[in-house]
Amino acid sequence: MSELSQNHINIRVRFAPSPTGYLHVGNARTAILNWLFARHCGGSFILRVEDTDMDRSTTEYYKELLDDLKWLGLDWDEGPDVGGDFGPYKQSDRLQIYQDYANKLLAQGNAFKCYCTAEEIKEKSELAISKGESVNYDGTCYQLSQEQIRQFESQGRKPVIRFRVPSEEISFSDIVRGTITFDGDNISDFVILRAVGIATYNFAAAVDDTLMSISHIVRGEDHLSNTPKQILIHNALGHTSPNFVHIPMILGSDRSKLSKRHGDNQVRQYREKGYFPEALVNFLSLLSWSSPTGDELLSMKRLVEEFTLERLSKSAAIFDLEKFNWMNGWYLRNIEFDKITNMAIPFLEKEGYDISDETFAKKCIGAVITRADYLQELATRCSIFFQDEVMFENDTLMKSESSKKIFAEFLNETKNITDWRGETFKQIMKTIQQKTGVKGKDLWMPFRMALTGLEHGLELPNVVELLGLEKSKQFIQKAINT
Repeated sequence: MSELSQNHINIRVRFAPSPTGYLHVGNARTAILNWLFARHCGGSFILRVEDTDMDRSTTEYYKELLDDLKWLGLDWDEGPDVGGDFGPYKQSDRLQIYQDYANKLLAQGNAFKCYCTAEEIKEKSELAISKGESVNYDGTCYQLSQEQIRQFESQGRKPVIRFRVPSEEISFSDIVRGTITFDGDNISDFVILRAVGIATYNFAAAVDDTLMSISHIVRGEDHLSNTPKQILIHNALGHTSPNFVHIPMILGSDRSKLSKRHGDNQVRQYREKGYFPEALVNFLSLLSWSSPTGDELLSMKRLVEEFTLERLSKSAAIFDLEKFNWMNGWYLRNIEFDKITNMAIPFLEKEGYDISDETFAKKCIGAVITRADYLQELATRCSIFFQDEVMFENDTLMKSESSKKIFAEFLNETKNITDWRGETFKQIMKTIQQKTGVKGKDLWMPFRMALTGLEHGLELPNVVELLGLEKSKQFIQKAINT
């Protein structure tokens, strides 16, 4: 256990997603690092669902969230589905708690009711921007008289509750970034309770982190601007703030924030393509952290044993899909073959292949496994063994005089063949070379194209053995007729 971890015996961390979409790999990385820290320290990992955005939160996203986390191999000690001593663990079930704490802040003078409409706030903000001034709340509702309040309410206005930000510096020590200071004068009086009685993110999170005894908040650096607001709430309620750990964002290959334009960015998309959860956990854990050994292929057991907050980096993390594919390919080729074939069969079925001959299907999988990095790619590469017609990448190659000559010689040499194996094919190719004088890529590439439709790929002796003699001859005849 690290020195830092020993200083905090009762480690409690939380992963607090909003069920407003499918689990993003960036949020998955956050969950993984929290889980590793908790397991390394013998602490507790809490799942808290922040579903106060009633318009966008759905049951479907909530269920998918749980499925994705379980698929990754993460478990939680407390949460909405397992219970615990600090529940409820869905914020939609904690609304009264937030209202009670908001009223406490009102009574203390740390918060006030604001009757300004959204339109009025917008107009004031636009005016301030046009003058080059701060867009902070201007204090209109700081000291309202009872008559003003009655007038606003007669107009049907319902107040929000705003936190009154003191004019002071807010400093905290971030375990990754060191001491960070914000000036309270640059922070607007922020809403903590909407007019409909729903708590805002910063208020609900701060209240929950306190009531759930969270010791460390490990989250993305995009939350840095939220931290001073949450610290102010902790202070106003007389609570001690948790330790903060802000990890760098995951960027795309162009060093911009990872988004849809960079390709797949949801955990479910990698699940559906047949990536391995162990590989994704391994890969994501290395996007901000590294093993003291320098090793990159790490089991879950080793990740738990070696993970410490001290080794977290503050440098940007790049989602390198090529590296992830390499890592997943390593897992693909190092898992028991029978297990891989059982996992691959559904992907072959999805492609519409006839897999009634299980022995043949396994041979096909074995033939392409060194060329694939994930199960969907493996199934796609198996297509050459199940297709009834070859679609050529380059049919020009089929039309050359030398190609026609070697194809015709192939059909001639296979007229009386009964024992069709890869070695048989090699001998026939030697004979064709001797009789036609065609050799090298001028010999092999046309055959590869005719039999698979591809210019590059598997070793042809392996391909023809699985295709069988009749299908091989059928494809060569088509090439002649092209």
